[in-house]
Amino acid sequence: MEKTDITTPITKTDDEWRASLTPEQYEVLRKAGTERAFTGQYVNEKTPGMYNCAGCGAPLFASDTKFDSGTGWPSFTDPAVAEAVELRTDRSYGMSRTEVICKSCGGHLGHVFPDGPGASGERYCINSAALALEPKE
Repeated sequence: MEKTDITTPITKTDDEWRASLTPEQYEVLRKAGTERAFTGQYVNEKTPGMYNCAGCGAPLFASDTKFDSGTGWPSFTDPAVAEAVELRTDRSYGMSRTEVICKSCGGHLGHVFPDGPGASGERYCINSAALALEPKE
């Protein structure tokens, strides 16, 4: 996947997104779906590196901010670059949550909650299907 400049928005048609993503990635990134807990490929991943957006390659989360939240999804204390994500209010399913969006391509990544262990106190709960790990060399 080609890396994207996080300052340049990525625009594709729905057909282009379907062609460039797996069905699971499309459901999560483009339809705001959620993978089942404990099923994503990065839940227990320990490899050092950068977690990029699976849709556009934008760098999102560094592995050194990843922690085991016990929730069944990869969790991070902070984005690698604050400007790489956008936070939006999500009132779906009768709840009020804060949705995390890739600012470059508009892809749904997951949600952020105020119960993290880091200095910010936040837990970025992100779908594995929305991520692509680039191992550190």
